[in-house]
Amino acid sequence: MGLKNLNSASKRAIPTLLIPLAGESISAGFPSPAEDYIELDIDLNKHLIKNPTSTFFLRVSGNSMNNTGIYNNDLLIVDRSINPKPGDVVVAILDSEFTLKRLIKKNENYYLKADKEDYPVINLYEYNEVIIWGVAIYSIHKL
Repeated sequence: MGLKNLNSASKRAIPTLLIPLAGESISAGFPSPAEDYIELDIDLNKHLIKNPTSTFFLRVSGNSMNNTGIYNNDLLIVDRSINPKPGDVVVAILDSEFTLKRLIKKNENYYLKADKEDYPVINLYEYNEVIIWGVAIYSIHKL
């Protein structure tokens, strides 16, 4: 069994879309005085996508990663150019089936673990083919 990370992706242009950014940060604790003007523009692609040719969006199905803040129907941003390391949330292909779990290493062996207790740890050595397809870097969900 070998862990693989596939880094090949076709080149594609990412368009720039500037969205107004308020000049002040917002307090999540006590209220702060607000300023009624927009100061800057922000391109979310520049902040969320570091490697455009190897970044993909995936729709999440399921609840096994809720404790991480990844929920059913979230839009997940996955970067395939990042080398996965223990602790990362990864998209893996196990014998041709996709899954989203946290990569863990214990006693020199690798496993995938959901962040909810009622899901079993996945022993990667029980599969014929394991591919770590990419590392999840952001999850976008409706509030």
